[in-house]
Amino acid sequence: MTTPTHPSSSLPQAGDAAPATSGRNGRCRIVLTGGPGGGKTTAADLFRREIGERVVIVPEAATLLFLGGFPRSSEPAALRSVQCAVYHVQKHLEDAQSALYPERVLLCDRGTIDGAAYWPGDPLEYFEAVGSSFQAELGRYDAVLFFETAAAGGLSVEGGNPTRIESNAQAVALDLRLRTLWAQHPRFLLVPHNVSFVRKIMMGLALLEGVVAQLR
Repeated sequence: MTTPTHPSSSLPQAGDAAPATSGRNGRCRIVLTGGPGGGKTTAADLFRREIGERVVIVPEAATLLFLGGFPRSSEPAALRSVQCAVYHVQKHLEDAQSALYPERVLLCDRGTIDGAAYWPGDPLEYFEAVGSSFQAELGRYDAVLFFETAAAGGLSVEGGNPTRIESNAQAVALDLRLRTLWAQHPRFLLVPHNVSFVRKIMMGLALLEGVVAQLR
């Protein structure tokens, strides 16, 4: 995805953020997000293996679209169309998994707010374009686990995801924009960069298990 150029000062403020949405038929919805190369997708799979049938993974919508041939472009009008498409696919993926697995915890590989960090302009325009609001999208989720990009520690973000095109500098910038947005959630948990990926994942797993225990 192309790195946006809007300043962090233009990011929306939650004010009195919507309360977490736990209690929906016994299920909860947790976002795993962060800058490129944070390890969230790997972590999601490991969490699923560790926690088992209590959870179901909602895959990253952008990756599904791009691997399926959806066009990518740095041209602003095209980029806006891409982010609107990602939003709607993400939203309906989450809702479909909720319907299919009503008693399981949903682990969402990114959430609907992420698109605001990639939007080529004022992030408030993103929420208007998708017919929602920042507060409403925060309220979709019970908790946020934010995996800081490895680029924050000077490590390369290159990996096995063929849709990742960001440089280290772009990854750090996106990480900051994403954190500024998601940190306004009332249950925001940071998994900081660690030179040991195993230690980072273990910390994330401990935080996740604690959240699940509180929300179930």
